[in-house]
Amino acid sequence: MTSDKCKIRLGGTARSREHVELLHSMGLQFAEITIANPSAFSSVVPEYKNLKERLGISYVCHGPREGDPNDLRQLENDYLPKVLGILPLITELEIPHLTLHLWLDPRFVKEESITFKVDLIGRIIREATGRGVLICLENLSETASHLSAAFDVLPSLHLTLDLGHAQLLTEVNTSYEIIERYPERIRHVHLHDNRGGHSAMDDSHLPPGEGIIDFEKIFGKLREIDYDRTISLELKPHEIKRCLRDVKALLARSGL
Repeated sequence: MTSDKCKIRLGGTARSREHVELLHSMGLQFAEITIANPSAFSSVVPEYKNLKERLGISYVCHGPREGDPNDLRQLENDYLPKVLGILPLITELEIPHLTLHLWLDPRFVKEESITFKVDLIGRIIREATGRGVLICLENLSETASHLSAAFDVLPSLHLTLDLGHAQLLTEVNTSYEIIERYPERIRHVHLHDNRGGHSAMDDSHLPPGEGIIDFEKIFGKLREIDYDRTISLELKPHEIKRCLRDVKALLARSGL
């Protein structure tokens, strides 16, 4: 997807090497892979590397889920080692940034846990910087103000803007305020739809157009800040295939 000014790179979620091949066959430019267990994933790095070289596709990476968002011992002793273990693997695959899944919403996460997580992210950034990897925090249910707990103290922290998550626990999609407040932080975008709601169960990951999110309006906001990086369809391959033409048309209408 290109225009005179913007050059969006469009990709999708890949949960296997077969998915990478399917995304490539659809003409997508990258695959977003999740590494939940670096010890297990290390054995297949050569296969992903061969796919990358053979197909000419690139990767972005999503880190593991955090588990209990208020369990500081688990974050320190399980989550952090996993994330640090991912960094050499994505360096080998020439992946430019890693998305972290850490909840900072003070409506559900204790203040001491948020403070701990911000320090944790800072430690991850220091290690990642030495490897040339950017760290992106993904919005879950947070507002722009909630995200300030991290962004105000971590100037090199970037953002993966999840448009579906931004529709949850809110009357108005929070993407608008996040784009307005942190335009320079947005490094990657997750694209999927839902019908709103007030729990994680409502994060239904529907193809765009099957929920209530006004993507055309949100894309217009991204166009205003000249967003020209990556957008990933967080869907199953058959769902991506079903909606890909409409998504491309929507991006074109929005000037992205």
